[in-house]
Amino acid sequence: MGKGQRALHSFKSTEYIEKPRDKDGLVIGGDPFKLAPSTSASILSEKSASPAVAPKVSKAEVKASAEEKNELEAVPTFILVTTYLSFLMLIVFAHMRDFIGKLFHPEQYVQLRVQNGYAPMVSDFESLWTRRLYGRIRDCFNRPITEVAGGHVNLLERVSHDFNRTFEFTGRIRNVLNLASYNYLGFAQSEGPCADKVEEAMKEHGITQASSRSEAGRTRLLVETEEMVARFVGTEAALIVSMGYATNALNMPALVSKGCLIISDELNHSSLVSGARLSGATIRVFRHNNTADLEKQLRKSISQGQPRTHRPWKKILVVVEGLYSMEGEFCNLPKIIELKRKYGFYLYVDEAHSIGALGKRGRGICDHFGVDPREVDVLMGTFTKSFGAAGGYIAGSKALIDYLRVHSHSAVYAEAMSVPVLVQVSSSMRMIMGEDREHALEGQQRLDQLAINSRYFARRLVEMGFMTMGDPGSPVIPLLLFSPAKIPAFSRECLKRNIAVVVVSYPATPIITGRVRFCISASHTREDLDFALEQISEIGDLLMLKFHKDKVSPPERRIKTE
Repeated sequence: MGKGQRALHSFKSTEYIEKPRDKDGLVIGGDPFKLAPSTSASILSEKSASPAVAPKVSKAEVKASAEEKNELEAVPTFILVTTYLSFLMLIVFAHMRDFIGKLFHPEQYVQLRVQNGYAPMVSDFESLWTRRLYGRIRDCFNRPITEVAGGHVNLLERVSHDFNRTFEFTGRIRNVLNLASYNYLGFAQSEGPCADKVEEAMKEHGITQASSRSEAGRTRLLVETEEMVARFVGTEAALIVSMGYATNALNMPALVSKGCLIISDELNHSSLVSGARLSGATIRVFRHNNTADLEKQLRKSISQGQPRTHRPWKKILVVVEGLYSMEGEFCNLPKIIELKRKYGFYLYVDEAHSIGALGKRGRGICDHFGVDPREVDVLMGTFTKSFGAAGGYIAGSKALIDYLRVHSHSAVYAEAMSVPVLVQVSSSMRMIMGEDREHALEGQQRLDQLAINSRYFARRLVEMGFMTMGDPGSPVIPLLLFSPAKIPAFSRECLKRNIAVVVVSYPATPIITGRVRFCISASHTREDLDFALEQISEIGDLLMLKFHKDKVSPPERRIKTE
């Protein structure tokens, strides 16, 4: 790969598919898997449309959406070269410091050597990144906060006098604009209708059931909330899990095992990777959001069968995310559904970031594309983002959920979700669905406000000349920083201006795509966003981040992935 085309992600414009806009041009408003995949696909196609499914997206609309992603544009070669050189220099100097340190200060490396016959828990090579590179920018992460992480958050100020080895609190508290939390719909509140109901539930039921759901933790509210989740998502049934990470990591091993095949997007979340590894199934990876490569993997895997024996796979499970939180991109669900009908595999969609945040009614990626949720075999989501709660869910057919209630470790062994958290989930979900009589319109208002804020913020960033990632309408908007020196500098400059952001670099992302990730919320006002944009523009000039400064109108651009 030359000519600056080594990037692994799609860079897309922030303009949206044509819809009604305001004056600013913004949008308003038993093992159930034992059936043969082909049989399952035919059954799904014969089912009636789900009551939660949105109107189908026409072929013309899909074509128009595809045409919005126009010409391909490579990252400037100079930026790529300097980024690689910067990382190379950091790593070389890190090894040099270790080498010199072991010669002149061996006492500082005792914990990295064999002691009394015990091998070190972590070797010096394995810990190099943490000790020598992450330590330099440690002040940009794990910043302690107090009170609720809403549209604004109170930050405990701290300083370091020993190059980020330790920190001291200054005793001062700073109120900063929060562009770092996944508080998409603004339900992270300490007051309001949801918080009031949670407080009442806590007084009546306490904090926890101190039991798994298979013993004494299955409350009436848990059953009612699961039924509501199934109705909200548009499936027959749902299973609630008390931890979002465990929803993936502990349920996937119950679905597939040895002799099965998992085909996973290369940028899937760590919880999906953990679940796939725990399952014992064979794992293959396809290029991010590349349905052509997915089909290639399917054809190859089906034709060759299992390794060595070449027997047919027991099951094939394709795993994707609805909204990729590091990239701000949507999976190409309509095309994946087409492949599902063609090849008869099972489909697992992680909607941790898309549920509640996408679609006119907040039903997630299926609502966004107008796809019947019953065409997806397993729908997973979390309550930690759009609902301001904790935990997650698995939704699907009744046969699937009944099977998981018995075989999933998250259902049998994990502690059941506490009543206060269930109340937060049910009250916020009821508000989104418009079933809360006292606040019937508030849920839809939050959805509309999130859509307006997301598109406004993304469009303004592109107009200012920044290089952004993501699909139109995503509440997660990554802005490319590239250089490892600019990543901590951007975070520190934002904090000076009372803005909290999350910066991300290797190994969480590919080396050349270090970024800052803005998380937009319905709780942000236009004044909040304008203030942030003004400050970000100043920082962009300071750090020379406006790679498209001469382009006034929002260009359609993305980095070539092929």
